[in-house]
Amino acid sequence: MGTAVEDLLRRHVEAGTVPGAVALLGSGDVAVVTAGVAAVGAGPMREDAIMRIQSMTKPITAVAALRLVEAGRLGLDQDLEEWLPELADRRVLASPTAALDDTVAAHRSITLRHLLTNASGYGMALVDSPLQQAMADNGTEAGPEPPTLGAEEWLTRLTELPLAFQPGEGWRYHHSFGLLGILLARLTGKALGQHLAEDLFGPLGMSDTALWVPEDKLDRLPAAYRHGDDGLVETEPAGGGFYAGPPPFDVSHGELVSTARDLHRFAAMLADGGRIDGEPFISADHLREMTSDQVPERNKTPESFFPGFWEGMGWGFGVAVQTAGPRRGRYGWSGGQGTDFFVDPNATIGILLTRSSWERRC
Repeated sequence: MGTAVEDLLRRHVEAGTVPGAVALLGSGDVAVVTAGVAAVGAGPMREDAIMRIQSMTKPITAVAALRLVEAGRLGLDQDLEEWLPELADRRVLASPTAALDDTVAAHRSITLRHLLTNASGYGMALVDSPLQQAMADNGTEAGPEPPTLGAEEWLTRLTELPLAFQPGEGWRYHHSFGLLGILLARLTGKALGQHLAEDLFGPLGMSDTALWVPEDKLDRLPAAYRHGDDGLVETEPAGGGFYAGPPPFDVSHGELVSTARDLHRFAAMLADGGRIDGEPFISADHLREMTSDQVPERNKTPESFFPGFWEGMGWGFGVAVQTAGPRRGRYGWSGGQGTDFFVDPNATIGILLTRSSWERRC
């Protein structure tokens, strides 16, 4: 299997799709394969390259939240205003494209379940609207670039805006998980990175996963790129950029860096029924909810995400779930910098880490 994956990566490197990549595919103890270079004109891509995984952070923070539920710290359907008072007394747009002052009161509070299922009322606005413009104007729109606002400022600006829909009655991508990261930090009284390191990364052996890359590992951070009119355009240099060293502000709403091996440890835990070495890490019931479709059909509206996304697809807690077709039961998610992972019902795991921005998901 490794040779076939290597050949696939090599073809894309030769075609100029990506400068380099790391991947693995299979079940059990699978090999990590690489192709290409860490940066244009630089040395070869390393198996232990530390990659910007962006939205692949979502299933990781989802598991962190479920562990807190199982520890009795909060409930899936508990309102979050004790820790996020900014979410109290929400106003909701009369329709997603209404004027910002055309609102009604929220019928219910935002819960952890709403965050995990992208049903809070906050999220990417993909249709031209006053809300879309307001998010662009105040710096809270989503995109492939690193954050420009600290967590508290981002939360303040986001909660100045109305919800696009009543909590639980729609679906919008991304921002619920920024709120989730801040919730985890406030609930535990620890920096998000510290909590994740102690409660997830340590037990799982994910020693290279964090919110930034420490100085002694910067030689393992490849350059980042986007596709321009004339080919790849470097957006962050190898060993540099936003994720090189501690960030200038709190990134509780931010996203992680990781390696193929670390992500395989996380995915293998999911594939083994939420267990590590035979011991439960998350409960079977919560894993079942996380990896099955939690979105009512009425919320899968055409404007809620990119065209065609909901065809044979659902969303669990931080992961997309195939609901039809030959890959039914497969779950996983991608990141805007060209990363992806999946777990199949037969425990096959696939991980792909590149550094070229996707055209769409982030």
